Amino acid sequence: MGKVTATAERTIDAPVDRVRELVADYAETRPKLLTEHYRDYEVTEGGVGAGTKASWKLQATSKRVRDVAATVSEPAPGTLVETDANSSMVTTWTVSSSGTASVVRIETSWDGAGGVGGFFEKTFAPGGLKKIYDGVLGKLEEIV
Repeated sequence: MGKVTATAERTIDAPVDRVRELVADYAETRPKLLTEHYRDYEVTEGGVGAGTKASWKLQATSKRVRDVAATVSEPAPGTLVETDANSSMVTTWTVSSSGTASVVRIETSWDGAGGVGGFFEKTFAPGGLKKIYDGVLGKLEEIV
């Protein structure tokens, strides 16, 4: 069993403060960013930035659904960490400045399965999750 990591990144032509504000808004903005891979999204506590708790189902493939119960922390300005209470999955959103634009990076890691299943998970899951995140980042870019 090893760590599995998926990453997606996009430069968005908008001020970093505005993009950070949108990314941290789990109550209003986040539901608008989610693609068809997300179901039953609900904010259960808070709604903006650190302290927020939200749950959803992530349908990565036709057969794989993950129930996520995330608690959000903000270890540094522009960095939101979503820690899943149901698994080892941790997703980090980082919004940094690049001149007048913003760079948004989503990185998710979790403890993968062992054996042959783990090999396939480590080989294919990062690419599938990156495609999902590319869709989320595309919607963020449209909203900004």
